[in-house]
Amino acid sequence: MKKLTSSESLVTINHFKNVLESEGIACRIKNEYLGGIAGEMPLTEVWPELWVINELDYDRAKQLIDAAIVEESPQRPWKCGTCGEENEGQFAACWNCGELG
Repeated sequence: MKKLTSSESLVTINHFKNVLESEGIACRIKNEYLGGIAGEMPLTEVWPELWVINELDYDRAKQLIDAAIVEESPQRPWKCGTCGEENEGQFAACWNCGELG
């Protein structure tokens, strides 16, 4: 087993686990239940961690996680061609009229 990443958010770690498992990469979450002792230990020591079961899958898993982070990052703001409304980059459709960007 090899540690892939950690995060303060268990939701993020579970999302990454789902991304990897959908590609057939077996993985495991460690420290899933250690949040209750935060303060007793340094915070980064109790963050949930995502581990790849087969070390040969590590490089591919890292690529998938990096791609997921980029895909989920907000894009540049855009102007709706239908109503002219300015929309933030994370919106795929205009919040005002519903037109796809």
